[in-house]
Amino acid sequence: MCKNVYLRIMIKYYFQPLLSFSRSYTLSLITHTNTHSWKNVWMGPSYSADGLWTLLSVTIVTCFHSLSFFLSFFLSVFPIRSAKRRKMADKILPQRIRELVPESQAYMDLLAFERKLDQTIMRKRVDIQEALKRPMKQKRKLRLYISNTFNPAKPDAEDSEGSIASWELRVEGKLLDDPGKQKRKFSSFFKSLVIELDKDLYGPDNHLVEWHRTATTQETDGFQVKRPGDVNVRCTLLLMLDYQPPQFKLDPRLARLLGIHTQTRSCIIQALWQYVKTNKLQDSHEKEYINCDKYFQQIFDCPRLKFCEIPQRLTNLLLPPDPIVINHVISVDPNDQKKTACYDIDVEVDDPLKSQMNGFLLSTTNHQEIASLDNKLMTDTVGNPEEERRAEFYNQPWSQEAVSRYFYCKIQQRRQELEQALAMRTT
Repeated sequence: MCKNVYLRIMIKYYFQPLLSFSRSYTLSLITHTNTHSWKNVWMGPSYSADGLWTLLSVTIVTCFHSLSFFLSFFLSVFPIRSAKRRKMADKILPQRIRELVPESQAYMDLLAFERKLDQTIMRKRVDIQEALKRPMKQKRKLRLYISNTFNPAKPDAEDSEGSIASWELRVEGKLLDDPGKQKRKFSSFFKSLVIELDKDLYGPDNHLVEWHRTATTQETDGFQVKRPGDVNVRCTLLLMLDYQPPQFKLDPRLARLLGIHTQTRSCIIQALWQYVKTNKLQDSHEKEYINCDKYFQQIFDCPRLKFCEIPQRLTNLLLPPDPIVINHVISVDPNDQKKTACYDIDVEVDDPLKSQMNGFLLSTTNHQEIASLDNKLMTDTVGNPEEERRAEFYNQPWSQEAVSRYFYCKIQQRRQELEQALAMRTT
């Protein structure tokens, strides 16, 4: 009992002045060897000042219970650089402080408001992440310009090209009322473009002009075709839009049933499920089965099917979407003023809000500022010269060995006194 009381008193008077309650500390166990040197035998985790004081007043006594070992504890006063961010519970003021300082209730109200604000922001971030998983598109108008020019033959031309009459067809376009700073290239809206010329004039091998998108395609603002000729040419333009996500044309029977002509696969499956619920086709006992009505039986050719089989059965009922077909006449008449035709096409573009959502999720500037202010609020060490002076003093290299040697000498001194007292009591 005397050993325990003595060690608790010693810890109170010799350890407590070293503690700074705005720092974290590491506890180490060292031993004094026969060569009169110190050896580090154990390195403990990091503790706050409150946690370390509890550890010192309870567990160190057990470590020193056997005085036959020359052991002492070394308290490292170096701050822990990789200290974890403190939890919200660590920010709450103790009840005693709140009773002494009634104005501290305003601080507690701010903590409660901060917690609600963090929950609201986190919930909104989750909502944004879920919204970004779904395609966010806007319907816009793409104005298509089809124009042609005619170059008559020049008998006195030196080169062969100038001596032959030719025409040039240009296909261009732009978005109407485009608010974006970066204009999209015209070709980025299409997957392929085919220009079919008069087969009788240009033969079976030279009447098609094709462009198809590939992985290495360079986007362009327009297409142009140049051919020799001095007569009007009828041509057909086939433009295949580049749908993202891909869209499909439904089988005529399924299209009439669902009222959908061209749509994405997910929207088609959703429309099918809505039809099943509206007509109560789901089996009342086996929920995974669908009892086909007469229309479903004609389309899927079965009286009953599982809902999980629908995506596979839809494969044969989905076709590539129809291309946009434009008939145009390439005029070579110099008196014809209508050599430019305009067409408006409905296209889907990304919602501008999507980029703003991505920027909000990827932005870390505010997080860093909040973390810095939070850390400053928790530590509150800036502008305290006395604490900085003491910290600088205890961080000097000699203080580590001085503290350990001091405790070692004190323990040896008290050990001898206790041994003498025990020897006198025994005699």
